[in-house]
Amino acid sequence: MSRGLSNCNPGNIRISKVKYLGEVTPSRDKAFKQFESMAYGYRAMYVLLHTYSKNGYKTIRQMISRYAPPIENHTENYIKFVSERSGIFADVELDTNDPAEMIPVVSAMSQMENGVPAVSEQVWQGWELFMKHKP
Repeated sequence: MSRGLSNCNPGNIRISKVKYLGEVTPSRDKAFKQFESMAYGYRAMYVLLHTYSKNGYKTIRQMISRYAPPIENHTENYIKFVSERSGIFADVELDTNDPAEMIPVVSAMSQMENGVPAVSEQVWQGWELFMKHKP
């Protein structure tokens, strides 16, 4: 099982000062956050991407370049993967309040991070938590 899945952190969100709903503190992982459930881990991804959008990172290309910078990742491959899997062009502005756009994007990001397809029910549960407890 991948580190992201064992941490219930499908986006492999690094430890930071930002605290998310459902986050396990302190994390038993020295580098990455842990969450109570996969739904909370997916919610954190939606919150993070929504925050990016509010700060001017509006497209898959912009978001992934911020999320997975070239110093740590093959960012262009990541962008291409998410764009192809989600069916959304890399340079089109996303509506982070639209599940038809965000669920496929987050599912693709999870697959890129963990090497296995995301479990649809968990991604939806994360979306529902995001909508219920909007930042």
